[in-house]
Amino acid sequence: MANSTRPAEFIYDNMMIHGTVVHASHLYDVKKLLYLGSSCIYPREATQPITEDQLLTGPLEPTNEWYAIAKIAGIELCQAYRRQYGSDFISAMPTNLYGPNDNFDLEISHVLAALLRKAHEAKESGAREIVVWGSGEPRREFLYVDDLAEACLFLLQNYDSPEIINIGTGKDVTIQELAELICDVVGFKGDLAWDRSKPDGTPRKLLDISKLESLGWKSTIPLREGIAETYNWFKSTVNSSVRRG
Repeated sequence: MANSTRPAEFIYDNMMIHGTVVHASHLYDVKKLLYLGSSCIYPREATQPITEDQLLTGPLEPTNEWYAIAKIAGIELCQAYRRQYGSDFISAMPTNLYGPNDNFDLEISHVLAALLRKAHEAKESGAREIVVWGSGEPRREFLYVDDLAEACLFLLQNYDSPEIINIGTGKDVTIQELAELICDVVGFKGDLAWDRSKPDGTPRKLLDISKLESLGWKSTIPLREGIAETYNWFKSTVNSSVRRG
């Protein structure tokens, strides 16, 4: 929803963020900078799993192209500073992220956080179903935030190439499988209603992580375990704040 209705904010804000940070890192002689892009930089119809060399080989997903273009500009910016000034700036492309401190606002959150909140509120209210956007058929990959943090530290210590590198788990699920798993973790026993008037987005988005694995790093937190940890945090933090408000 946010990507579709606020394109100007997405492209402007993100370009200003990385434009400022990358240039300041050059001005103040930062020894090493890790720029985080996004898996949405790759073409909508990219071959699966998506290798790093597929960047700029086809059209982007229309529903989030403004964010993707800003992220691509950030990659090029890091490479330009490396070429002109010799700056040790590297760029990594994480897959879809989730975990504690995620955004659970139903208007602007990503799919996992939104579904978790919907399932929790449906369980609490005794609702018989929750509505999920799209058909449930697209496939997505999800990386727990602690795994991303470990990968970032690993790359800062072990990677210095100008080429982008993917960060992910190498495993994906359908949106329907994700919704069913979340409902099971939350304990919601109702039905899933699919709103097919809403867009599915990219049909599949699974990153090829062989480049990162060849360096010696792999994710360690399974999806179910990560969702359970996220839900425990949500119940103790976000949900209690909502009740007080």
